[in-house]
Amino acid sequence: MTDENKRGQEVRLTMKELPVSERPYEKAERKGIGSLSHAELLAVILVSGRGGETALQVAQKVLKASGGLKGLLEMSPQELQDIPGIGRVKSIRTLAAVEIGQRAVAERKSEIRIEASGPDDVIKHVEATMRYLPREEFHVLLLDTRNRIIKSVKISQGGLAAAVIHPRDIFREAVKANAASIVLVHNHPSGDSSPSQADIESTRKFSELGKMMGIPVLDHVIVGAESSSSFSRLGLC
Repeated sequence: MTDENKRGQEVRLTMKELPVSERPYEKAERKGIGSLSHAELLAVILVSGRGGETALQVAQKVLKASGGLKGLLEMSPQELQDIPGIGRVKSIRTLAAVEIGQRAVAERKSEIRIEASGPDDVIKHVEATMRYLPREEFHVLLLDTRNRIIKSVKISQGGLAAAVIHPRDIFREAVKANAASIVLVHNHPSGDSSPSQADIESTRKFSELGKMMGIPVLDHVIVGAESSSSFSRLGLC
């Protein structure tokens, strides 16, 4: 019979029956969730104990049986239920918390920002995907205060000759992402990365708008089949 089925047949101590100084909930409120020990965190998930044991004592047993938090990654619901005080509901609740932690870490890792401190960093980031595009595309890299890429946004895709670019689209994306600065990027399907007069004039216009909005344009990179050009290197930005 699991602990959930023994309700009424044994005394179950709750967090409220612990001295105030030992209650994980109150400690988390006073000092922050990060102040809780492994056992206290697990006790919060378990909620209650069993037969004269507090949730904290049951949590300590779980950690001992699993060999620590990392051991929970390898445990099955049945293995957890073999520990006195852990029934079906508590085993699933515990493993659900572990899974949430795993997924949160995975999402955080996927959001690690790539540095774009100069032309080399930008070219390395965009060249492989934009070098052989059949049509011209205009992208903007949105950077944070440390010149790391928040995200890359495709603003437009044009014909073989040119992409249609609207300044409002560029800066709307920058404002939405709370970007500190931006880098413009587009490709030349012809293969020649040399900036055209139209490229130079539009970049000057975007730079002026960026200064007015407090979101400076740090560079404009043109990707070609054989090489890439940087306006900052050419003294054009």
